[in-house]
Parts: sequence; C-alpha cells; structure tokens
Amino acid sequence: MDKACVLIIEDNDDIREGVVEILELANYEVISANNGKAGIELATKHLPDLILCDIMMPELDGYGVLYLLAKKPETSLIPFIFLTAKAERTDLRKGMDMGADDYLTKPFDDMELLGAIESRLSKRNKHQAFYSKSLEEISSLLSKTSGLNELKNAVLQRKLRTIKKKQVIYYEGDAVVGIYLVLHGKVKTARLASDGRQLVTAIYTDDQYFGIPSLLLNEPYAETAEALEDTTVCLLPKDMLESLLNQYPEIARQFIRILSNDLMEREQQLMQLAYYSVRKRLAEVLLRLQKQQDVTPDPAIKVSRDNLAALAGMATETVSRILSDFKSENIIERKGSVIQILNLQLLRQMKN
Repeated sequence: MDKACVLIIEDNDDIREGVVEILELANYEVISANNGKAGIELATKHLPDLILCDIMMPELDGYGVLYLLAKKPETSLIPFIFLTAKAERTDLRKGMDMGADDYLTKPFDDMELLGAIESRLSKRNKHQAFYSKSLEEISSLLSKTSGLNELKNAVLQRKLRTIKKKQVIYYEGDAVVGIYLVLHGKVKTARLASDGRQLVTAIYTDDQYFGIPSLLLNEPYAETAEALEDTTVCLLPKDMLESLLNQYPEIARQFIRILSNDLMEREQQLMQLAYYSVRKRLAEVLLRLQKQQDVTPDPAIKVSRDNLAALAGMATETVSRILSDFKSENIIERKGSVIQILNLQLLRQMKN
C-alpha cells in the first residue's frame, strides 16, 4: 500500500523539522516548505494527501495559502490543517470559514498531530464513497433528468468539515452562504431574547439539513448554529443550490417539504410553551430527543441542563428539579449530562 504524502508548511525550522521526523517515523511520506509561496509550488507539483500549514508566516500567511490552493481544482479538495499559536475564536473561525478542515494549537504533542492527520485522511477516504440518505432522497427526484449527474458531481466536490464541540458554525445575522447537512454529530440552532436568555429552536442530527429558511428567503441567518459535540458537516453553497433550484423545481419542492416539517415542529413547540405544564413540556422534549437518537430499547440522551432548559423554555433550576422528580419516580436515570429513559411509556402518557 502506498504511503500517504503530507506537506508541512512552517517557517519555524525547529517545529518543521520536528513534525517531519514524527511523520516519517509514523511511515508517512513527507515534503516540507519554509514559506507559503514554496508550499503552494510543492502542493501543485506533488498533490499531497494532506497539508499542514502555519498561519503566521512572512510574505504569504496561511490564509493566503489556503485561499490560493482552494482556487485550483487539483488542490481544492486536499485536506488542510492549520497550525497556530493563536487560539482566539476569531482566528480559528476565519480559517474554518475559508475551508480549513481542522487546526492544531501549538504546542501540540505527537499523538495530537497523528490523531488529527489520521482522522482527516480517514474522512477523506469515506467521502469518496459517501452518499447520505438525504442526498440520495433528493437525487432520486432527478432520476429521469440530466440534473442527476450534475448534482452528484457537485456533492462529491464538496469538502467535509469537522466542527469541534461548542464551535459556532454561523452566528445570527451572518450573511447566508448556503445550507448545511449534518453527516455525523449534533448541531443546535438558537436565538437570543432581548433579556439575554437563549431559546434553542432545534437540534439537528445525522442526515438533517439546517439553514434552509435563510437560503430560500435570501436573508441573513436568523439563528446561531453551534456544534453540541464533534460534528462533521457538508456545506452546500448558495450559488450551487440556487442554480439547481432554478433549473429543477423538484429540488425546490423537496426543500420546501423539509422546511414545512420544521415549521410544524416549531408550531408544536410554541403550543407547548403556551399551554403545557412544566412536567409535560420537559417530558415532550425528552421524547423528541430520544426519537432523534433512534436507539432502542434503552434510549440514552446526552444533553446539558442548559440546553434542555433552552429547548423547554424554562429556567435551568426548574429543569433540575423536574429531572430529580423523574429520577425519584424511576422514569429516568441520570449521570452527568447522560439521561437514560427507564419508562418510555410513562413519559408518553405524561405528554398526552
């Protein structure tokens, strides 16, 4: 089996040489550059399987390297990991928004480096054979049109992004860049009330889209999207989707169907906030989260008290009290943020 080739672009000699040594010991083929311009030339010539790139470099920084490589068809899909000594959110978010796949904050140890590389290479290999259920559902609508191959090619050309736990994907008010598909993990969308309280509007899991309303309305995102755990998503960009939506009405109808289901769930959520007792509201939220888990017969839910409170529209203290009541009534078992439902039937009766 051929060795995977890794390109390291780093102007610090000690760091660059140390990374080269580690990767060669791990049986990788390694090429290196001490500046961004040389790195681009090596990437174009050798087409490595993965690129490690420092952010702060003279002449051409890491953002410039990523931008220029993304414009070249032959290098645009190469997994790209930033190396940075700056852990501020704005710096990291800028890199991820530009299309970086991951980042490592210096100093990092051997296992962090190797783990990040192995994870990205594994995801790239899976991507080649990947078709999610949701994408297949849309593709089936075009089975008798010339748009099928175009759609499949567009999907295969999209890079997968790994979003770390608690990392924001977009903020409320950001310009819409497209819609996102959750491939693996969990994402919550939330809005802030005028008094600063957060209302979680939805939690999305595998094979679910988010950001559709903003795309269809061509307005800024109305909510903030944040990863609840390490999550893999695929961005379907606005320009690509608008072209397909205009050319193939079947795709538009499918997204409208998804959006209509979301709206029905929001209406049900408003009804619960207005008329349900606090016990009934929390029971309904637990049932909704359990359904998303799609695990039987012992459904386990991993969710924080704060997110439960935001979903149910009540104070965190109230959620804690009701969870304690449910536990004493042998309805649930709780260990930290993991809730095990012991009596699913009783929760359903409580909701009804």
